[in-house]
Amino acid sequence: MNHFEIIWSDHAEKELDKIILEVDKLKSTFDLAIQNSDWQKALSSLLAEIEEKKKVQTENQERIKTPFSEMVRKFKKQKNAVVALCFIIFLIFLAFFGSKIVPYGINEYDYNAILQGPSMKHLFGTDEFGRDLFSRIVCGTRISLAVGFGAVTVGAVCGTILGLLAGYYGGWIDSIIMRICDVLFAFPGLILAIAIVAILGSGMTNVVIAVAVFSTPTFARLVRSKTLTLKNSVFVLAARNIGVSDARILFHHILPGAIPDIIVQYSMSFGSSILTASSLSFLGMGAQPPTPEWGLLLSNGRNYMASAMYVTIFPGLAIFLTVLSFNLLGDGLRDALDPKLSD
Repeated sequence: MNHFEIIWSDHAEKELDKIILEVDKLKSTFDLAIQNSDWQKALSSLLAEIEEKKKVQTENQERIKTPFSEMVRKFKKQKNAVVALCFIIFLIFLAFFGSKIVPYGINEYDYNAILQGPSMKHLFGTDEFGRDLFSRIVCGTRISLAVGFGAVTVGAVCGTILGLLAGYYGGWIDSIIMRICDVLFAFPGLILAIAIVAILGSGMTNVVIAVAVFSTPTFARLVRSKTLTLKNSVFVLAARNIGVSDARILFHHILPGAIPDIIVQYSMSFGSSILTASSLSFLGMGAQPPTPEWGLLLSNGRNYMASAMYVTIFPGLAIFLTVLSFNLLGDGLRDALDPKLSD
C-alpha cells in the first residue's frame, strides 16, 4: 500500500466515524421525541396548517366568479326556468327513444277500439281508426322538435350573418337588409308562413323554410343592434388598426358579444316555431296523414269534439306545455345572462 492509499484510508475512516456519530445523534433525538410525544404534536400542527390552507384556497376559488358560473348561479334561482329545462330534457329523451318505449305502433290500427276513452290499455284513448293516441303523441315529439330546431337554426344563422353585415358595414348594405326585414315584419308570422307554404307547396320541409324565413328578421335586427354597439369598442378598433381582416373581427370579436342575446332569442323563437308549424299542419298545409304531428292530430280530432274531446285535448296539451316550457326557459336565460340584473 503506497503513501496516498494510506492517507486516503485514514481519511475515509475518520469520515465514516463522523457519519456514524451523526446517525447515532439523530437516532437519540428521534427516540427522545417519540418518548416525549413531540412528533405527534408537530404532525398534528402540520396537518392543521395544511387543512387551513386548503380551506382558504377553497374559499378563494369560490369567490372567483366566471361568467359561466355566474350565469348558472342566477339560472338556478329561476325555479320556473329550471322546471321548464327539465321538461325540455324529458321531451328530448322522448324524441330519441320514444318510439322504443311506446306500447303500440304509430299506425297500428284496431277497428275494435275506435274512439275509446283513456284507460289502462290506452292511456290517452284511441282515435277514429283505433290507433293508440299516447303512442302517436310520444312519437310526434321528434317531428315537432325537429321542425322547431331546423327552422330556428336556419333563421338564427341567416339572421346573424345579415345582422353582422348590416351593423358593421352600414351604408347601402344596411339599408337593403333592413328594408327587407321591414317588409317581412309587415306581415304577421303565421300569414307569412301560410303564403310561403302556399307558394312552395305543403310538406314539413316547406314548413321549416317558411318558419325560418319569418324568424330571420328578428335575429337580424337583434345582431345588428349589438354590432352597432360593439364595432366602435376599443378592442375592435385596435384589431382594425393592426390589420385584422373584417371576417375575423366579425366572427371572433363582435359575434361572441352577441351570443348571449342570440341564445335567449333562440329559445324564445323555438316555442313560436313549434306553434306555427302545428298551426300550418292544423290547416292542412304542413304534415300530411298518417304522420303523427301534433297539429295534424289536433286537426283530426276536431270532428269529434262533442263525442271524444280527449282526441283534441291531449295533442293540444302537448303543444301548450312545450311552447310554455321554451318561453319560460327563454325568460330564465334572459335574466341569467343579463349582467345588469342583480340578485
